[in-house]
Order: sequence, then C-alpha cells, then structure tokens
Amino acid sequence: MQTVIKREGLKRSKFYAKKKETLAAMPKYEAKAVAKFVRISPRKARSVVNSIRGKNVSEAFNLLEFSSKKAARIVRNVLKSAVANATNNYGLSEDNLYVSSCYVTDGPRMKRVWPRGRGRADIIQKRMSHVTVVVRDREKEKESNAK
Repeated sequence: MQTVIKREGLKRSKFYAKKKETLAAMPKYEAKAVAKFVRISPRKARSVVNSIRGKNVSEAFNLLEFSSKKAARIVRNVLKSAVANATNNYGLSEDNLYVSSCYVTDGPRMKRVWPRGRGRADIIQKRMSHVTVVVRDREKEKESNAK
C-alpha cells in the first residue's frame, strides 16, 4: 500500500502536513498488531505463523485454538489484537477479515553460560521473537482496487 505523493516545490513542513492529510483521507482496510520480545524461538513460531497466512480470521482462530504448540497461544493473542484494532480503530467487519501477512522476526538473544568439564563453558542463547500479524478486509480491498 505504497502511495507516492509529489512534493511540488513545497517546503518540508508543508509537504509533510499535506502528506499526513492525504493519508488520513485514504480508506483504511488493514490493521496490524505486533508482540515484541516474546520468549520463543523464531524458528518454532514460524511454523505456526505459516499455517494461518492467507486464511480467513475465523479459520485461523480455529487452527490456533486446536494446535498443541506454545507458539499457537502467542499468535492467537496477536491475531485477536489485530482483529480488535481493525474493528475498533477502522470500523472494519470481522466477517470480511483475513490474515494478509504475518511473520516472525528475530529479537535479541539472552546469553547464558553453561559450565562444562575441565573449566570450560558453553554459551546458551535463549532466543526471543517479534510476532507481527496484519489483517485486511476483503470487501474494502476489492472496492479500492476497482477504482
């Protein structure tokens, strides 16, 4: 959803005011939610996230509800937050929402020392993740693409 706004010789402050005004007037049909610094390995969380990408919100909730993985509980909370953002902030209908994109990125790592034999030590890395879920409204997306 990249929109190009021409500067047309405006000063920087006037240009950004115009840009903000233009973006506020555009129809909103997507909402997102992010959970940062979640204590789960990104590799483990990605398998859950990949299973719900592109699905309707109700179908995604069903998949996450009956999954036995720890990441499913975390992703379900983020998805619930994204749906709440869409309905409360942008007035989108929950029935038309689908998961347009969702991804897990690496967070920082907590490094811990594990003592080994003969005075040596191993470093254990406890990984963290940032989980992002973006939901879109199919109907409003079709309307804006038709224009």
